[in-house]
Amino acid sequence: MWNWIVASELNGFWGLAIYVWLALTLHIIANKTGTRNAWLAWIPIANLYLTCKVAGHSGWWTILFFIPLVNIVLGVIVWMGIASARKHPSWLGILMIIPVVNLIIPGILAFTE
Repeated sequence: MWNWIVASELNGFWGLAIYVWLALTLHIIANKTGTRNAWLAWIPIANLYLTCKVAGHSGWWTILFFIPLVNIVLGVIVWMGIASARKHPSWLGILMIIPVVNLIIPGILAFTE
């Protein structure tokens, strides 16, 4: 029983840490691209809207994130747009489908010129 409690606490910690990291990097990216309402990066679901706006797409694309399989393709397209908006190669968006790498790419886009 004790192992389950410790494991769930660790999962909660890592989940929160990853959420904060991704929200922070999206907030910085939105500020650097001049996108309005960068604070939306900290609100679940609203951050999907913000990613669409940073990539230069309509906010209505947010709805498509809730369709299975479409969300994977859309995520790649949106992150390719974000990479282009930050003057980085758009192929960085394709790397967002690779686990662990998808935690590094937002940092690259946020903290490099």
